[in-house]
Amino acid sequence: MSGTKYANAVAAVRAMESSLLTHNDIDQLIASRSLSEYSSALASKDRANDTLEAVWEMLRGYAPEDKELEILLYRSDFHNLKAALKAVISGREPEHYFIKPTNLDLSALTEAIRSKDYERLPEYMQKTAAEAYELLTRTLDGQLSDSLIDTAALNAMQEAAQKHGGSFMQQYAELTTMYADMKTAYRCALMKKPRSFIETAICGSPELDKDDLVRAALEGTDGLFAYLENTQYGDIAKLLRDDPAQFEKQCDDAIIELAETARMQAFGVEPLAAYYIAKEAEIKDLRIISVCKESGTDNETITERMRRLYV
Repeated sequence: MSGTKYANAVAAVRAMESSLLTHNDIDQLIASRSLSEYSSALASKDRANDTLEAVWEMLRGYAPEDKELEILLYRSDFHNLKAALKAVISGREPEHYFIKPTNLDLSALTEAIRSKDYERLPEYMQKTAAEAYELLTRTLDGQLSDSLIDTAALNAMQEAAQKHGGSFMQQYAELTTMYADMKTAYRCALMKKPRSFIETAICGSPELDKDDLVRAALEGTDGLFAYLENTQYGDIAKLLRDDPAQFEKQCDDAIIELAETARMQAFGVEPLAAYYIAKEAEIKDLRIISVCKESGTDNETITERMRRLYV
C-alpha cells in the first residue's frame, strides 16, 4: 500500500489522539486517594480504544496486509511461542499464558508445536520453534530456551524492519534490541553466566556490537559498565547500575520520543505505528498507577515512575 493510501487512517489516528491521557489526567489519577477512587476517575475519562487489542483491530482495519505494522507484535508472538512450547511439553493448555494482540493464530501455533509441523508457523519463527523445542526437550533448561527465543524475536524485528520498514521502524527495532541487550548483559554479568549462555542471550544491533557486549559481560558488572560508559549510552548505563526502575523508564521514554518523530507525517504507516506505541505506553502508566495504589505507594514515587506522554 502506498503512503498516500494511508491518508484516511492517519486522519482517524489524529482524531483518536485527542482521547489519549494528558498530563492533567495523569496527575488527577495519581492524586486518587484509593484504588477505588482511581478506578472511578479513570472510568470518567473519554478514552477511545482502551485496550491494545482494540487499537490493533482498528489499525489493521486500515492496513490489513501491512508487514511493517506486524513488527510491533513480534515480541508478543515469540512470547506466545515460549508459552506454547512449555505448555505442550508439560502437558498443559497454553491459553492462560498467551498474550494479545498477536500476529499468530494461537490454535494453529499450539497444534504446530504438538505435531512439530513448524511450516504452519510464520516464516520468521519456524527455525526458532524447531531449535527451541529440541533445546528444551534435550536440556530441560527453560531459561536457556527463553533466551534463545527472546534473541530470535529481536533478530526477526531487525530483519523485518530492514526488509519491510522505513527508517522509523528500523530505528524502533534497533533501539528495542539495544535496550534489551543492555539489560540481558547486566543480568548475565551479575549471575556470572558462561560465554555459551551469553552468546545465546545477546542479539546485537548497530547500536551495540554483540561481540563487544559479550566480552564486556564476561568481565563482570564492572567490566560491563566500563564498556557501556564509553559508548554514547553511558548515562543510561549508569541508571541500569544505580536505579533499574529509572533505566526501564528511560528506555520507554526513548521509544516514545522516537514515536513523536513519526507523529506528524501526513502519509504512510508511521503515524499508525506511533499511535500504537503511545497507547502501549499509556496502558503501562495506568498499570503502574493501579499497582501502586493497591500497594499504598506514595504519590511522589508514582510520579517518578510515569513514562513520557505522547500528547
